[in-house]
Amino acid sequence: MRWTSALAIYFLFWAFSVFFVLPFGVKTSDEAGVERVPGQAESAPHEFHPRKVAIRVTIVATILWSLYMLNYHFGWLTPQMVDVFGAWNGVE
Repeated sequence: MRWTSALAIYFLFWAFSVFFVLPFGVKTSDEAGVERVPGQAESAPHEFHPRKVAIRVTIVATILWSLYMLNYHFGWLTPQMVDVFGAWNGVE
């Protein structure tokens, strides 16, 4: 695999990891014990820390990408192993 392909796959893992990481560690204004701004939704986060989120996302994406690359190299799981309908084996 070319390094540019590996980098593109890492970027995809990073972008998808944002959705996994974003909900964790978030406190609403009620949980933080602070009054809400008029018109603010009850579920809106009290504070947002982009640096913490970016670090967490990078850690999760790096772990997932590493597992993907190890699987690519060693072939632990192949499409034929998970093919329940026989599409990869030419069976229709």
